Amino acid sequence: MTTATSITVRVPLAIRHRPGRKTVVTPMTDTVARVPTRADPALVKALARAFRYQRMLDQGRYASVTEMAAAEKIDRGYLGRLLQLTLLAPSVVEMIISGRQRDNITLPRLAEPLPTLWAEQLDVLAASPSGDRGSP
Repeated sequence: MTTATSITVRVPLAIRHRPGRKTVVTPMTDTVARVPTRADPALVKALARAFRYQRMLDQGRYASVTEMAAAEKIDRGYLGRLLQLTLLAPSVVEMIISGRQRDNITLPRLAEPLPTLWAEQLDVLAASPSGDRGSP
């Protein structure tokens, strides 16, 4: 019999509010060279928020999505769609963070219902809108 295991990935980052914009700041050391990425900032921010909201639910800070939405002053439906991002396959999350996702993987696309099985998600996301197949 196999038991289910979970993996927690923590990405240290801070969001700094500056007049007119928000900046995501990651810890950098002098030994690490900066590597430019073409990661979609909207997708990365949505993923960060989704996992933050899920963590708050898991920790019991809020009893329900409705309570959290009211406290965070956001629409309950939007919060629900964000929380769906926590169900993405780890490989999809990794592609988004590294900026290697296909052009058809956008926030509106990920807000649509997706299969819960990771292999099926990859199949659905690999299909471009025109129907041809490729890797996500």
